[in-house]
Amino acid sequence: MRFDILTIFPDFFQGPFAHGIVAKAIEAGLIEFQIHDLRQWTTDRHRTVDDRPFGGGEGMLLKPQPIFEAVEAIQPTRTILLSAQGKRFDQAAARRLAEYPEVLLICGRYEGVDERVAEHLADEELSVGDFVLSGGELAAAMMVDCIARLVPGVLGNLDSTIHESFSEPGLLDCPQYTRPADFRGWKVPDVLIGGNHEEIRLWRELAAREKTARNRPDLLQ
Repeated sequence: MRFDILTIFPDFFQGPFAHGIVAKAIEAGLIEFQIHDLRQWTTDRHRTVDDRPFGGGEGMLLKPQPIFEAVEAIQPTRTILLSAQGKRFDQAAARRLAEYPEVLLICGRYEGVDERVAEHLADEELSVGDFVLSGGELAAAMMVDCIARLVPGVLGNLDSTIHESFSEPGLLDCPQYTRPADFRGWKVPDVLIGGNHEEIRLWRELAAREKTARNRPDLLQ
């Protein structure tokens, strides 16, 4: 799978993709990514990518021209605009996007992006959460990590993506424990060290629902 990222800060991604699962997947040839500097598609000597919004208001907007020409040159199979105004990106969206051979992520900046990019160029407009970032670069790094681990072969055991938070709609993962069984007087639940797999399965199911109700009750509604 290939990721293309369109940004005005291409150096940002030197760190996030140099470590962990994504770095190993790149080294193994399971995924690849290309960072594109949006300023390559500007037409003036100052390489201007932004301008003031019509109608007045604070901040600057990314202009449509360089974004359109960049996407038309890259020709991805799926184009995503990262925006605080977008639909919520979640695990289901990650699984869906992992099916595409190439995904292009457009990193918004400043006050936003000219709406014609969302209306006539991007296939989807997505947000990583109900908050505002200073730009889409952090969101792009998060999405690449989330999607990449769902590509076959990236994780040693693909089943690892089945038994985790959000794999089952409306449910977080169950609590997990490791050695020692007694740490500072806090003991691992007896059922987990009893060896009865059916009892462990039932405990995990109940514990997952209890944790979801405690931390994310909105998921159970």
